[in-house]
Amino acid sequence: MVQNKKESEVDQRIYGYTRTASALLTHCICVVFTVFISILSRPGTSLFSWHPFFMTLAFSFFMTEAILVFSPHGSPIKSLPHKVKGRIHWVLQCLCAACAVLGLATIFFNKHLNGKHHFTSWHSLLGLLTMCVVGLQSLAALPLMYNSLVKGWSLAKLKRYHATSGLVTYLLGCVTVLLGLCSAWFTSLVGGYTWYLSVLCPVVSALIIMNQVTSAYVAKKQFQS
Repeated sequence: MVQNKKESEVDQRIYGYTRTASALLTHCICVVFTVFISILSRPGTSLFSWHPFFMTLAFSFFMTEAILVFSPHGSPIKSLPHKVKGRIHWVLQCLCAACAVLGLATIFFNKHLNGKHHFTSWHSLLGLLTMCVVGLQSLAALPLMYNSLVKGWSLAKLKRYHATSGLVTYLLGCVTVLLGLCSAWFTSLVGGYTWYLSVLCPVVSALIIMNQVTSAYVAKKQFQS
């Protein structure tokens, strides 16, 4: 009995260390990847250069950090009340939406000035869909901040729906970023092992974030036996 209890405690420690390491890895990835794309795009050198800069800042940095705010193992503000975390999450998501709108505007005007057709690739089409979903997700978050808007609804269910749709939004963003890494612009600048490492960044981040969200909202009793 005592031995089983000790084994359970060891398992919980290993689990906690693993989750902490995963969250820290995601923090590092989103910062390094954003800086890397910023160096490649050199924002300000052309109108197009702002597109990869703003979009990477939006989805790879702000949205990732907004979700990690609620990480029980890797949040830099995990000691703060949940309400404060919610406000910080909201601010980061607003910054994400603002950067995404700027990124969309720059590529739209850049194509307009160069006489090119809009939304002709999978990257652009999925990007447009992601932008629409981000807008809907932002509107759907209002009842969580202002509960009077949805009287009679369960707050716990609303949080679960928001987390689920938020995860879908994040995965859409990651896939859009992946498609961007396959674009002629990126492949002309990056190749070989660097390209594969770049691709791993959104993939690894998506897997860790997906694990965080599903673990938080799917009932599990891994260590109770």
